[in-house]
Amino acid sequence: MADVLVVTSKVKKFIKEKGEMNTSAETIDVLSKAIEALCAKGIESAKADGRKTVMARDIHIEHL
Repeated sequence: MADVLVVTSKVKKFIKEKGEMNTSAETIDVLSKAIEALCAKGIESAKADGRKTVMARDIHIEHL
């Protein structure tokens, strides 16, 4: 397993409060991988623009 990039307790609390449901450990892994992928794309975008700072405009979330 890679590093966890989300706060597990916060995710579990959110899901419990919004949907009255439990959260599996696999869910945390998938969310962390999604965050990792978003960050990697943000890094690529910033580098392509010649910057060393990842900005909000480098992170694209099309399906939200």
